[in-house]
Amino acid sequence: MAIVTTSEKPVVVNPLKQSQALGATLAFLGLKGMIPLMHGAQGCTAFAKVVLVRHFREAIPLSTTAMTEVSTILGGEENVEQAILTLVQRTKPEIIGLCTTGLVETRGDDMEGFLKEIRQRHPELDYLPIVLVSTPDFKGSLQDGFANAVESIVKQVPQKSNRQNVDSKQITILAGSAFTPGDVQEIKEIVTSFGLKPIFIPDLSASLDGHLEDSYSPVTACGTSLSELKHLGDSVFTLALGESMRSAAQILEQKFGIPYKVFSELTGLEATDNFLQALANISDTSVPEKYRRQRRQLQDAMLDTHFYFGCKRVSLALEPDLLWSIVHFLQSMGTQIHAAVTTTRSPILEKLPVKNVTIGDLEDFEQLAIGSDLLIGNSHTAAIANRLKIPLYRQGIPIFDRLGNGQFTKVGYQGTMQLLFDIGNLFLEQEESLVIGH
Repeated sequence: MAIVTTSEKPVVVNPLKQSQALGATLAFLGLKGMIPLMHGAQGCTAFAKVVLVRHFREAIPLSTTAMTEVSTILGGEENVEQAILTLVQRTKPEIIGLCTTGLVETRGDDMEGFLKEIRQRHPELDYLPIVLVSTPDFKGSLQDGFANAVESIVKQVPQKSNRQNVDSKQITILAGSAFTPGDVQEIKEIVTSFGLKPIFIPDLSASLDGHLEDSYSPVTACGTSLSELKHLGDSVFTLALGESMRSAAQILEQKFGIPYKVFSELTGLEATDNFLQALANISDTSVPEKYRRQRRQLQDAMLDTHFYFGCKRVSLALEPDLLWSIVHFLQSMGTQIHAAVTTTRSPILEKLPVKNVTIGDLEDFEQLAIGSDLLIGNSHTAAIANRLKIPLYRQGIPIFDRLGNGQFTKVGYQGTMQLLFDIGNLFLEQEESLVIGH
């Protein structure tokens, strides 16, 4: 059991966490025909767009209600209405994701009331789902915003189901913010190999995996479709990937009576074994030979690399779900967790098999990480790694000084092997440099 402490500094010196609005935007981008709409000042939207563009190196559809000083004082309903009507006219979205920012949350805009009145004045919008999610910048983190958006999607979009049309092959998969587009693609291939038909919420593998479309689209060209969202009630089971997805799974259970199971991590031998066994139970089939061979390959890779992981001291600065996954993976290879810093509270933090977890910023991380053999964090930790002269393995968002973030995979047997070799090579280079130095 870990002791969770919160930094008591009056200000954040070197921020680690990203905003809730950014997390909600990322989740919305996994839906087809979507354009996220931030209710706030233009700068709030511009900042989120820059982070996502630099991380994925893709065009990101994102709009704003462009609040000004006057509209902030008098109220933002007119801005929301005009923004929605403009988007409908110019981009013709199939669905709009409306998320708030710190500006309007501080003012206390009645967003549900705004949408109700806008729909009354414009009945032509009845066909258009507008998913509203509260994402104040001044509390929570990217993971919280992502989870809140998924909860709003499953709460507001799916239609009622009488459970008589249940598809024995259809399952819902709620993929948390810890999973990259490459992760989602690997999970999709694993699930479909069991003969199951997964509906991912969100499906980042279709929209942010890095591919060229035949023509330009002002909205997301791929992702989970509105039709799929409306038929979530017909799924036979829900798999929640990441502890932050538990609440969304519970919403589906309450609305449609769909049973669920939470997988806190899909990285590592045991975690992947458990996932594949669950899929075999749901589909009533055996594990495909392809993955039996990959499992043997992973076992061999673990034997080849464990010499370099044993007793190494690693410090991590990650969102809670990702922190949980990487910590368990590292400890399975014999490494010691020197320091763990995260962004927001989560029920899994106290269950982490480490002594202490700090909810803080990168200044806290730099002080705690002294004496480590490896740092793991986003690109903002690179300066810390340079000052401490400790190797850095990049994980999380944003990563703007490396290519291929959308394709990176760390789940399943194959993804675990990639993680093993990537980190193992860093340890190997570190040992070689010490030998040369002497």
